[in-house]
Amino acid sequence: MKQVAILLTLALPLCARDKAQLKHDLDQIAKTATVMVDGDTCQRILTPRALQHILQKDPRDEWAAGDNYDVDDHAFIATKKTLMRLAQLVNYPVDVNLWMPIDGAPDRIHIVIRNRYEMSQFWKWGDLTQPMPPLMRSVLENGKRVTVDQKPQYISVLAPVRNSLNDIVGLVEVVSEISPNPRENVK
Repeated sequence: MKQVAILLTLALPLCARDKAQLKHDLDQIAKTATVMVDGDTCQRILTPRALQHILQKDPRDEWAAGDNYDVDDHAFIATKKTLMRLAQLVNYPVDVNLWMPIDGAPDRIHIVIRNRYEMSQFWKWGDLTQPMPPLMRSVLENGKRVTVDQKPQYISVLAPVRNSLNDIVGLVEVVSEISPNPRENVK
């Protein structure tokens, strides 16, 4: 009987979770992220060179913007560590991703940091920038956390990231699966 209890404890993170509890957990992480993620540091992640190329489309090389994408190492690593630590506040897979609007393109958003499990309800593979979803725009405009469950099996909480002037400069997406599929990436 004791062995069964131990086995169930180990398997618990892989089982379907109560949706209400998952929403609560993710909301608490998002609330903490708003306090812990340093918006000033986030604003320094992309280098001026990367920002110069991020919106340009080279007809001869569709991947030129990605090839010219670089970051300030110190700002990137400091922020990534914070996001990774936030994801460890629960005992099941969670990603905390950083999204930022792009200066000069108010209708576009950019995922600056994705994390371990590469979960997101919004990111489209291969896109350096993408149209800003209305839910993200609302977080950036009003500073209130929003819970999202528009993609089957996923729950996300979007929360604002503020700089030292209390300006909203980005947002985090705290995301997890309701029923993780351990064979999802096995082909």
